[in-house]
Amino acid sequence: MALRIDDRATGLREIDRFENGVGWLAHPDETMRRASHALEIDSEVWLVDPVDAEGLDELLAEFGDVRGVVVCFAQHTRDAARIADRHNVPVYLPDWFDGVAEELPEETPVARFGAELSDTGLEAHVVKKGRVWKEVALYDPDRGTLLVPESVGASEYFLAGDERLGVHPARRAFPPREALDAFASDPDVDVERVLVGHGSGVQTDARAALRDALEGSRSRMPRLYAKSLRMFLPF
Repeated sequence: MALRIDDRATGLREIDRFENGVGWLAHPDETMRRASHALEIDSEVWLVDPVDAEGLDELLAEFGDVRGVVVCFAQHTRDAARIADRHNVPVYLPDWFDGVAEELPEETPVARFGAELSDTGLEAHVVKKGRVWKEVALYDPDRGTLLVPESVGASEYFLAGDERLGVHPARRAFPPREALDAFASDPDVDVERVLVGHGSGVQTDARAALRDALEGSRSRMPRLYAKSLRMFLPF
């Protein structure tokens, strides 16, 4: 199985469907299982870190007109510009993402957002603000939807043991507890589902799955790294 497939996807696999959104895998057979999502707010569709595929526009039409394409992890520009240009909408970037706009075609309009994505009510929470790793999570308080694009995932190489969500291998030693603790532990913060940028999200006992991922991150490191060696080394 290829780690990543960059050819134009000729089909897609739907994941994570709920009343106000849907996700898809453009290349279901790749190891990375790059997941993309559409969130519907007031009959307008916001795409998050999308990978393009044939049949995508038909899927999106079920939810409304595309309003914008959002990049929540600096390395997830993916097909944002292509899809934004096709729908004549901007690519939205956090206002502190440096260097990402320069990776997009000059003709693609770019809009910036801060603690809230435009006027959607979607909250943008900083997950990591590093020199290389730049990531925000989107949270919809009205629907209990949390989207974490990279620090937490559900592709096989994220998961150790019976985890339903796992912390990224590169962040296992220092998991994003401070950034995500309220979603994992505070019962007053509604978390109906956790969507991720790699693999299918969790829509059942999502808070517990996130809490388990954060609390077990370090203790399960050896198991995950041993598993990764078996997955990626040719022996």
